[in-house]
Amino acid sequence: MTSRREPRLADAAEIAAEQGLTPARISGLYNDRAENGFPEVADMRGRARLWDHAKVSEWFANRPRTRLQVHTPPARDPEELLNAAEASRFLGYKNPNQVTTFVRDHPGYFPDPDVVDEMGTADHPYRRQLWRVQTLLDWMATRPGRGKRAGGKRAAPALPDVPVDGDPDELLGATQAAALLRFKSLNSFSSSLSQGNLPLLETADAVTEKGRRRRWTRRRILEQAAQRSSGR
Repeated sequence: MTSRREPRLADAAEIAAEQGLTPARISGLYNDRAENGFPEVADMRGRARLWDHAKVSEWFANRPRTRLQVHTPPARDPEELLNAAEASRFLGYKNPNQVTTFVRDHPGYFPDPDVVDEMGTADHPYRRQLWRVQTLLDWMATRPGRGKRAGGKRAAPALPDVPVDGDPDELLGATQAAALLRFKSLNSFSSSLSQGNLPLLETADAVTEKGRRRRWTRRRILEQAAQRSSGR
């Protein structure tokens, strides 16, 4: 007798990362399922909803294209530098703080700034981040949820092989943490982290001077992996 293959399940954070949305937006689509036909929840893990990944992917594939998917940015010099608010408008977001939100809450999702100006005074310093137009155009062409109808789903960059038996005090970045935690992609790790699903990693063990990237010890990441696998 052939056993039935269990469907792959995905939570709101993973679906959001794949589709270039926020987990809150996925929840909103689910809440409006009577009008939009969004798939029903397949299972629950604690308080987290889980969907059949194949059904959700099919729903998005047949969904009318969104305003951002058809947005054409204005013609500008590829080397021109834009600040966060200008970059948000260039990319078609109504919220001028959208790029700032990406950088702050979704590490690894949005490209690093091409130029960082240290400004202000010694008592009140602040940093101005600038992106080249070409950097933004490149991101638009590859961001999750864009161009799926024309060319199919773009494969996410492969995560590296990270040994679990290395120095427990070695500091690792988001990509390495995603690999140790067995996420499918850096985007799904970043979304899960921003939604509070990885409580042991909410506080970083270190932050890099350039780019303000968070770092965690291998020990802390493996503790989070053990907690995650146990469903706590």
